[in-house]
Amino acid sequence: MRHDAERQRSFTRRALVFGGAQVALFGALGARLWRLQVEEGERYRLLADDNRISARLLMPPRGRILDHRGRELAHNIPTYRVRIVREQARDARATLGALSRLITLPEARQAAVLTEVAAVQGFRPVTVRDDLSWDEVARVALHVPDLPGVILDSVDVRAYPHGEALAHVLGYLGPANATDQAEDPDRLLRLPEFRIGRSGIEQAHDRELRGQAGLLRVEVNALGREIRELSRDEPTPGRDLELSLDLDLQRYCFERLSGELAASAVVVETATGAVRALASVPSFAPSVFQGRLHPGLWQELRDNPRTPLVNKCIRGQYPPGSTFKMITALAALEAGVSPTARVGCSGVYGLGNARFHCWKEHGHGSVAMIEAIEQSCDVYFYEMARRVGVDAIAAMGARFGLGQPLGLDLPGELPGLLPTRAWKRQRFNQPWHQGETLVAGIGQGYVLTTPLQLAVMTARMCNGGRAVRPALARDHGAEPPGTVGVPAEHLEIIRKGMRAVVHGGRGTARQATLGLPGVEMGGKTGTSQVKRISRADRQAGRHKRKDRPWHERDHALFVCFAPYDAPRFAVSVIVEHGEGGSRTAAPIARDIMRRALELLPPEAAPALTAQAD
Repeated sequence: MRHDAERQRSFTRRALVFGGAQVALFGALGARLWRLQVEEGERYRLLADDNRISARLLMPPRGRILDHRGRELAHNIPTYRVRIVREQARDARATLGALSRLITLPEARQAAVLTEVAAVQGFRPVTVRDDLSWDEVARVALHVPDLPGVILDSVDVRAYPHGEALAHVLGYLGPANATDQAEDPDRLLRLPEFRIGRSGIEQAHDRELRGQAGLLRVEVNALGREIRELSRDEPTPGRDLELSLDLDLQRYCFERLSGELAASAVVVETATGAVRALASVPSFAPSVFQGRLHPGLWQELRDNPRTPLVNKCIRGQYPPGSTFKMITALAALEAGVSPTARVGCSGVYGLGNARFHCWKEHGHGSVAMIEAIEQSCDVYFYEMARRVGVDAIAAMGARFGLGQPLGLDLPGELPGLLPTRAWKRQRFNQPWHQGETLVAGIGQGYVLTTPLQLAVMTARMCNGGRAVRPALARDHGAEPPGTVGVPAEHLEIIRKGMRAVVHGGRGTARQATLGLPGVEMGGKTGTSQVKRISRADRQAGRHKRKDRPWHERDHALFVCFAPYDAPRFAVSVIVEHGEGGSRTAAPIARDIMRRALELLPPEAAPALTAQAD
């Protein structure tokens, strides 16, 4: 009996332990189940939804780019594309072969598509071509039932209807790289078809033009295959961007420059700095960057010595030559030099043992400031530069926008250069020499400017000294301008000298009169040396244009403003290796200025209308 009782107690203890363990286990399971379903239920519901629901971004339409009259410069057009789905096609290579008999599909492209098809999930479509012509669309559409896995649909692409004339201003689009994607919080750039601005206005105002992505939610199975659409939030289109450009004037500038090997022209409003035209030749077709750029074409564009990919208006840095002489004149006036003080020019200026030549071999005789500007006398400005020094000249140039980026809303603007004594010491660890001051005074030596800077300089000289800044977007740089801090009487002397250049009896651009009744123009010619001409070259006659290769010839420059009594526009033109400013650049600038004035609506130009009457 005692043994049975002992066994009973042992069994009871074991049952209690086992029961307790069961209670503890089920309690733990219950607690865990409560935690998962109650405390963390929402989290796991979201995770389950993430497995079941695929959220996909919808690409927004890119904003249009318009000129100041609302005409389209860049917009979106639908283009047809053909895509292939590997798991539906069964034999992708054979399907591509069949497609190649319907559309142009080189073997290299077929190989690239096969590589991409092998790298993605079988149900993901891969683009074969995205620029089908109507004939190709018709042929593919007719044979789609016999081409399993082939999808024919459309997608928006960027269109630039005015091609090369606006390529440097508008720029082009390109795919986002890894760096772009890392900096993109809304993951829009991860869309394989999405394109962002890679140059020009497209890059400078990319965020505004881009818009905001929409969101498509679809139910998928465990393999990620789409089952049904659950909801859709439509994308927000990008904002349309209106520029200050005038399409007619821009196209005219481009066509007028196209006869030159390499040239640029800028037109700005003198009162506001608004850019009306910004043309650079040679140019390129922005459409070539829309798809896959052929390596041979890229190499041709990149290695062309006339640099078609470079916007010369903001990235071309040239010695300004005689167009810089007005800066030297203003520095001399500020230093107290009388505008009526005369300097004798015999064709040579001596400084120690050095000789500095005037462009006119036998000199201009005795000239004062206005006459020196009219005739572009080098010797006069050598003397003015010597009197005031390079630092004063550089300080005056900076007031007129030279030697610094002007903040135009285009990427890549270069600053030019206004040399000073301190700059040379820092750059070369060498002292400044007096002879360098003389050549800087006529816009040579180290001095560098861009066509945009020269146009802005001219605008500030003729608008009463308002320090306008250039802008392309209508809402960019709208703050009121300051002043250059130059007395009005000094600016008036410069204006009179520039008028004499065109209308004076001995002006260097007498052939550049506008030919509009009662409308006068002020201007300044410039010819900047590319290669120094030695005394031996002069004596041997090797300084003449016909004896030098194109890339060693001088640059031709001209700046101007009009109408003289009520300036509306300032223009700068630079023809690379065009040799003579008066012969090459001035006629181009004259024609551009005349066209700009002719395009003004009558109500917008009462002063011009009154003069013409």
